[in-house]
Amino acid sequence: MLGVEALHIIDGQQRLTTLQYVLAALAIILREKQVPALLSLVESCLWNANSETMETPEVEAFKVWPTFRDRGTFMNAMGAKSLDELRERFPASYTHGGNLRKIGMRHPAALEAIWYFNERLAKWIAQEEGADNATRRINAIAEAVLRDLNIVSIALGADDDAQVIFETLNGRGARLHATDLIRNYIFMRADREHAAAGDLFDSLWKPFESDDFWREDQRRGRLKRPRLEWFIQTSLQAELGEEIDVGRLYFGYKNFAGDGQKAVSAAEQLRVLNLYSEHYRQLILGVGDAPIAQFGSRISAWDASTTHAIALLIAKSRCLAEEQRAMFDDIVSYFVRRAVCGLTAKSYNKVFVQQLGQLAKGAPTFEALHSSLAKLDGDASRWPRDDEFRKSWLEAEIYPGRLDATRTKSILVELEGGMRSARTEEAFVLGVESLDVDHIMPVSWFEHWPLPDRTHATQSESQELSLAVFSDQPLSERQAAIRRRDVAKARLGNLTLLHYGVNRGLQHHAFDKKREALFANSNLHLNRRLMVMPAWDEDEIDRRGRGTFEAAKQIWRAPGKTGIE
Repeated sequence: MLGVEALHIIDGQQRLTTLQYVLAALAIILREKQVPALLSLVESCLWNANSETMETPEVEAFKVWPTFRDRGTFMNAMGAKSLDELRERFPASYTHGGNLRKIGMRHPAALEAIWYFNERLAKWIAQEEGADNATRRINAIAEAVLRDLNIVSIALGADDDAQVIFETLNGRGARLHATDLIRNYIFMRADREHAAAGDLFDSLWKPFESDDFWREDQRRGRLKRPRLEWFIQTSLQAELGEEIDVGRLYFGYKNFAGDGQKAVSAAEQLRVLNLYSEHYRQLILGVGDAPIAQFGSRISAWDASTTHAIALLIAKSRCLAEEQRAMFDDIVSYFVRRAVCGLTAKSYNKVFVQQLGQLAKGAPTFEALHSSLAKLDGDASRWPRDDEFRKSWLEAEIYPGRLDATRTKSILVELEGGMRSARTEEAFVLGVESLDVDHIMPVSWFEHWPLPDRTHATQSESQELSLAVFSDQPLSERQAAIRRRDVAKARLGNLTLLHYGVNRGLQHHAFDKKREALFANSNLHLNRRLMVMPAWDEDEIDRRGRGTFEAAKQIWRAPGKTGIE
């Protein structure tokens, strides 16, 4: 029978590969120093002999063969007989002087390791002068590597479960990422199924490891993990219709993969992950025309990771794009209305896990999601109706107050888009990253904005008033006027968008200066009426709030307002 006997390494692949790099670096030194006896011993640990008996000599020649990743660079680096040959095989990694580049370069792991070990070994050998001392040190290194380094080998029988052994060995010491365990689980199953594991890796798993998008760390609350872990957690939740603890992600994955008659093949596992991956990328980046991409862009300001599994479920469904958009509209409306109304976000995880479980029971539909959200009640979960939304829109101190700048800007950007008609030259707001939230009546209004009696209030009066309001003292007519203004300036009727350069240049100027700047620099619908206003006060803030609310209630639909446009 042709071929070298091959054994799968369950645990220790990185250690054995690193040892191969040490031996390859030592072999380069032995060739350079012309020590053939030791070189023969070292090469016997790197290469299998008798290539004529091998089925695939280009693979079986190696004592250790890496799993899928970086095989090309591994073969290239391990085959180099000298440092000059390494330079020839990896020219992009070297400077004109022949040194390994150190800045702005990501070297193949095999090259970098062999170069590093060669440098260290050569430096140690050269510490003592004289040929005899160099020979003694070379012999000491070879003896340390070939004789003093002990390796324990445990071979499994036909009835042993390799995955159980792998999990046991990795249960102590430095823990692997859940995705490392999941990858191993998938490809051990592929081996048991006699699937083309290499092809599966290259086509369906390698993109997760080679793309920086998946490796980037993402924070949710106090947890920071690679995005790939959050993606797999979210995909499992969408697929299973239940909550998955990211701290027990590997066990959740095994539940999805199943066992026995319910086992999902390795190929099918990878196909499911890849099906969700493009939807997830669109959701996170918020770029593109797909409904889930538009949802991702709209929801990004609201810390809405609790909705991601439902978003994947909707995107994967057979719903038409119009129905998907309607479902996403409802979710955004739920977040915006509750935020404007000052309702807590603490129960969102529970709310959307419940919605996920209900939608996953059958084919997701707009009617099912809308009806379920509309039935929620109580401060912790209800979806505010128009009367409550309107009251907060007109009367609440939104910014500063209930919302931060990012969420306030998100509302104003959507409001601007909703106010544009089909005949508008630009149907969408462009360049929003250059826009600031602007208080038309400024936060610090005291110098340029007199009270209705034409007198100017001071900041100290406003501060004293805060103490009076806090202690529930009766207010004088002047105090009431100051109080009315301090509250009105933070309402949505007083907020707009303006280019940050213009906004910061105006600071706390009077309204006529602001109006001139708006006329000269703004083409937003939010600012059209402001450009022709003779003055701006609390009554105008209320009128503008009422006008913008008519657009707001169409953008963020109320529960019970069903229908797909």
